[in-house]
Amino acid sequence: MSTRLSTSKLPEVTLFFWIMKISATTLGETGGDLLAQTLKVGYGVSTLILLSLFLVSLIAQLRARRFSPALFWTVIVSTSTAGTTISDYMDRTLKLGYARGTMILVSLLVSALVFWKLRFGSISIALVDGFELELMYWVTILCSNTLGTALGDYLSDSSGLGFGGSALLISSVIAFITVLHFCTAIDKVVLFWAAFVLTRPLGATVGDLFTKPPSKGGLGFGTYGASAVLLAVLIGLIVKTNTGRGLHDEHPVEERSPVLETAGA
Repeated sequence: MSTRLSTSKLPEVTLFFWIMKISATTLGETGGDLLAQTLKVGYGVSTLILLSLFLVSLIAQLRARRFSPALFWTVIVSTSTAGTTISDYMDRTLKLGYARGTMILVSLLVSALVFWKLRFGSISIALVDGFELELMYWVTILCSNTLGTALGDYLSDSSGLGFGGSALLISSVIAFITVLHFCTAIDKVVLFWAAFVLTRPLGATVGDLFTKPPSKGGLGFGTYGASAVLLAVLIGLIVKTNTGRGLHDEHPVEERSPVLETAGA
């Protein structure tokens, strides 16, 4: 089990981290759809608005001197909402389709990870410290969260699985990755990124399951209601991480997680 110094501005990878990641990415899906579809702003304009919000939150995160749970998760949500509208703009407005859009975004994500590995020697988030590495981390996250929407839409709409079936499939794969973590010697960094990437299409399918009408296979809660509940859940979890035992202090801390990320690849 590895340790990580408090100079990092990223959270520990704990069970809470994964719950918050899924909540944030699901909120990103419902929030992006609320702006682009419910409010009829459109995918192009919504993308410009949400990318602007992402850049503002990212600058604040990069300038911060220490870890802030509220700021970190704000950037995560902004990458998810922007990723939702970017993907929808590619797949629907540009008419690339889910399959082609997914392949383009997979290529971008793999390219980002390969560049990260070649430039810095490791893609372990335990080593993310300093402006360049943190910027590389957030560029990769934006690629990952944009891919998640395209992949989730492909599974839900093109594969015939529907929202519930797609969510169940992705959840099963994540559970399998967890088993691989505990029972095999596969590189834990590789397993971390596999699980991390898959939480986004999970959020996309769960978000659509909550918001789409029953006639389309959803539960019909709508983007307003689903977004409000998810935002409340995420804020509650952020408050808990602040009032509970500190994630970062003046001493090294251990990372504990069902899919533990360690300094490896």
